[in-house]
Amino acid sequence: MPQKDCHVCKKESHLISGFLGVCLECLRFKFHSAFPYVKKAHEESRAVFNLPKSVPRDAGGKTCSLCALSCQIPEGGGGFCGLKRVRNGVILGLDARYAKVSWYLDPLPTNCVADWICPGSSKEERGNYNLAVFFHACNLNCLYCQNWHFRELTSTSRWESVDAMLSALNERVSCVCFFGGDPSPQVHFAINFSQRVLKRKKKLRICWETNGLFSKKFLKKVVELSLESGGIIKFDLKAYNKEVHLALTGYTNEAILENFAEVAKHFDERKSVPLLTASTLLVPGYIDEKEVEGIAKFIASQNPEIPYRLLAFYPHFYMRDLPLTSKEFAYRALEIAKSAGLKRVSLGNVHLLR
Repeated sequence: MPQKDCHVCKKESHLISGFLGVCLECLRFKFHSAFPYVKKAHEESRAVFNLPKSVPRDAGGKTCSLCALSCQIPEGGGGFCGLKRVRNGVILGLDARYAKVSWYLDPLPTNCVADWICPGSSKEERGNYNLAVFFHACNLNCLYCQNWHFRELTSTSRWESVDAMLSALNERVSCVCFFGGDPSPQVHFAINFSQRVLKRKKKLRICWETNGLFSKKFLKKVVELSLESGGIIKFDLKAYNKEVHLALTGYTNEAILENFAEVAKHFDERKSVPLLTASTLLVPGYIDEKEVEGIAKFIASQNPEIPYRLLAFYPHFYMRDLPLTSKEFAYRALEIAKSAGLKRVSLGNVHLLR
């Protein structure tokens, strides 16, 4: 692969994203100098989809409390997720009956981050379905997003109702998984749907695949729904160093780690199926041994029984110039995670390893 140079230290490497233009070491130790390039990359990537360049912090704006970003949206402006708008002093897009969302029936076993620990992968579940609920918005801006096409739907797709999604259920649906995008910017809709569907069908797992940026006031209900239904909450812990996380995703990870720790408090309340699991995409050049060790030690400090999955990377979106994850690094990362004290670690997307 061609060599790219870091705009800060001038080092050349094929493990530097040309679009981001900054190497991992400069993100860690020279972030003040690296930040202008980080800011430029994220602003350019969002402008293509007519999304706000940054998290709005207007002192006189209306505060949206649906997710942990708590956007302060000015009159006529929009939230970072691209859904919430302020018109005449009112935030539009807060009606829990509607969401920018699509769904489909996915035969079990399905390609899920938690498939190695989920009952949906058992022989007993073959022939059943997962109702896969794909939200058309996100409150992060990952430059390597594997589902980046949702951004085209944030503004163009229509608002769907809870009633319409309920009509997709049948007797063979045994789990619901909210993903996207991310469920957290539209968590009120997901909760509303979950409560209504569980009144109809008692034996139905409610699962979440998320970046973890839930607001505190909704996180409690998210935990309750999954804990009682037998579902799993799957956090994508993208980086440990907050500057690296900001560079890759457009926002820091403090609220994510706090939310993970909050969910982890309930981990031992259910023994049969893990309530909580985490995953990390091994992005070459940016998620190295230190990042994996930091994340793994953090998880182990909450509960060493929490399952952790490392995922091989496929070049995508604005980081298409990075290579696939190497087999050597992936298995080294696996051992690092185990050495950090975690008892349940696995490697996913192994077919992508080079």
